[in-house]
Amino acid sequence: MSKQKSNRRQWIIVILFLIIIAILIFTIYYEPSLESTSGHITLTPDPVVVLPNQITETSPVDDWYEVYFTSPRIPFDGVETGGIEIHLIEKIDSAKTSIDLAVYEFDLENVARALISAHKRGVEVRVVYDDEFSDPDPQMKELRRAGINTVPDERSAFMHNKFFIFDNACIWTGSFNISVNAAYRNNENAFYFCSDKAAQNYTTEFEELYNSQFGATSPATTPFTSFTVEGIAFQNYFAPEDDVMEKVIKEVVNADDSIHFMAFSFTGNKLGEAMIDVMGEGVEISGIFESRGANTEYSECQTLLENGADVMLDGNPRTFHHKVIIIDGEIVIFGSFNFSDSADKENDENLIIVYDAHLAQEFEQEFLRQKVLADQPLNNTCKSR
Repeated sequence: MSKQKSNRRQWIIVILFLIIIAILIFTIYYEPSLESTSGHITLTPDPVVVLPNQITETSPVDDWYEVYFTSPRIPFDGVETGGIEIHLIEKIDSAKTSIDLAVYEFDLENVARALISAHKRGVEVRVVYDDEFSDPDPQMKELRRAGINTVPDERSAFMHNKFFIFDNACIWTGSFNISVNAAYRNNENAFYFCSDKAAQNYTTEFEELYNSQFGATSPATTPFTSFTVEGIAFQNYFAPEDDVMEKVIKEVVNADDSIHFMAFSFTGNKLGEAMIDVMGEGVEISGIFESRGANTEYSECQTLLENGADVMLDGNPRTFHHKVIIIDGEIVIFGSFNFSDSADKENDENLIIVYDAHLAQEFEQEFLRQKVLADQPLNNTCKSR
């Protein structure tokens, strides 16, 4: 063998060795997972479980909670299976003694069937609902025909809650209505956790609604407005009786570094003023408004924009339904409660404040995903097109 061939072989061996080392280093230090964002697959270091059709995503960090965010495909493709409700149905199917639910919209047939099945196997199922939005669809009639007790809110204001109580122990809540649009067209969130004190809070509220104590007639009897779950501090309030907007503003004015929000409806003037005040103290304000309501007379979008807030308009042609505020990346505020006077003074609503950086970061990641898809304001106005 010539010396030249020998040197060439040695160089090939060295290059192959270096390639193997590089592959091992990449495998050890970077293990990406898949995330679904509007039907496109990207790499992310966060643990994200994606359903087969990539309609929804869930990314629990700790085992004491589950948080879900819808990820509707745009343009819409007609798929109406495999959404957030499959996780809700798992909870329904696992219930042993009781399910109490307060719903605003209800047209998901698979959820109705699951509740009827629970009722037939001996689980006590009770429903409070907003008649204006649930009665036009057949599902509530199906529940009644099956023998499930239902109580409508027959007022002009809304019974706007979207919560379930399972076995007097665990809660499902958030922005997510029990509807096809919520599951497959809108941007929504849902949160599930177990807590005796939270269950007492929601059960107390449910019993009031079940006895037709809606709106201003609902007494301020929340047993535990503050409690802990696995060492994590919570606050829990119900509108209109608990002065919920006041509690939200209190968190906003105590922000140190940043406030990020996602808002279907943000017309509360005092909340807008509070954000402008802390922005003057150096707090970063960044938010995404539902575009259809952003340019209305009472929206806080234009005021925040003119005062220097980083304001954007959602990119979903259907509904951007989140009601979320993330403070300093460590506190998250969410529930059914829109940031409006009607939510604060007229509707029946619920709100949770959680002081946990892990959960806050779950919502922060959703905020960042939606910010990429959002539109910039057009000509310094809250119009995107």
